Amino acid sequence: MTKRFGFLVLMFSFLMSTSMMASDSHSESGELSIKEQIKKDIDHHLKDSHSFHLWGDHDKGTAVGFPLPIILWDGQLHFFSSSEFHHHDNGVVESKGTFFKEYHSKIYITDAEGSIHYGEDHFVSNEKPIDFSITKNVFSLIIISALIFWIFSTVAKRYKNDPVPRGMAKIFEPLVIFVRDEIAIPNIGEKHYKKYMNYLLTVFFFIWMVNLFGQTPLGINITGNIAITFALALITFLITTFTANKNYWGHIFWMPGVPYLMRVVLAPIEVLGMFIKPFALLIRLYANISAGHVVIMSIIGLLFVFQNWFARGAFLGLGLFLSVIELLVAFLQAYIFTMLSALYFGSAVEEHHHDDH
Repeated sequence: MTKRFGFLVLMFSFLMSTSMMASDSHSESGELSIKEQIKKDIDHHLKDSHSFHLWGDHDKGTAVGFPLPIILWDGQLHFFSSSEFHHHDNGVVESKGTFFKEYHSKIYITDAEGSIHYGEDHFVSNEKPIDFSITKNVFSLIIISALIFWIFSTVAKRYKNDPVPRGMAKIFEPLVIFVRDEIAIPNIGEKHYKKYMNYLLTVFFFIWMVNLFGQTPLGINITGNIAITFALALITFLITTFTANKNYWGHIFWMPGVPYLMRVVLAPIEVLGMFIKPFALLIRLYANISAGHVVIMSIIGLLFVFQNWFARGAFLGLGLFLSVIELLVAFLQAYIFTMLSALYFGSAVEEHHHDDH
């Protein structure tokens, strides 16, 4: 598996290099400088989009990818393909008498000319419909989730007939045992860990898988989207809150073992800590993954900023080295998120016997 993903990393570097070479030739014609094109490519990679774009430029007609469905609601339902935005000169799509335009990866209601207006705060003032579209991240999320479900369903069925791990089970069984013995039991305790195992295994393999796919040439950046990390952290927060015992709430609102006046002071701090913990979860995962993508793409971009072959070779080697390190980071971030979630669950079900002290 490591060799396979290493090959994908090399493919990612190659495709990014091809894209940068194309942008280099554009800069010579006076359209965009190489530095501007690098920044544009990085921004495009980090953002979600309404089409699955692999490489190339829509403006040049060299884009390679496939469209995704657009689903909008502005009092009535609108459904059309994202390719419609590229079939018109002004990028305007008419649906049921309403005109829509995609502008900086967001869809706005506009007129037949596709006018975009700005307010005094310099933000777009056009009205936006409610967007239920299947974006690139949503599409990737569905595919990867289905892949994880298929893998573990297949492994579980094989265990019914043969308890000896074979095939994919040889890879995933040690990881399942690792999550149980090194994450769940030490942080939650043997008495309560089983009821949290389903979630811990799900979140561990989900984050690990989407991070690995983020290293491929597909340009997937799921955990680099703060909405995804927010949803994961919110689930951890809800599970912690609704499974907590009375000791957990007692330590938050009326901490035992300290003077009464201090209890009043500590209570709002502990309540604030309830929300800071999941916030730290979502920011840590989002920031680390986004920073990794930015650093690697910036290093690859430097290959075409410097014309010296020695500098290019150095940046190429550094880019490949960091790409391999990102494979470790993909696993590390899954481990950290799962471990901290287990730590929060453990604090929620921890039993205290103050009378014994």
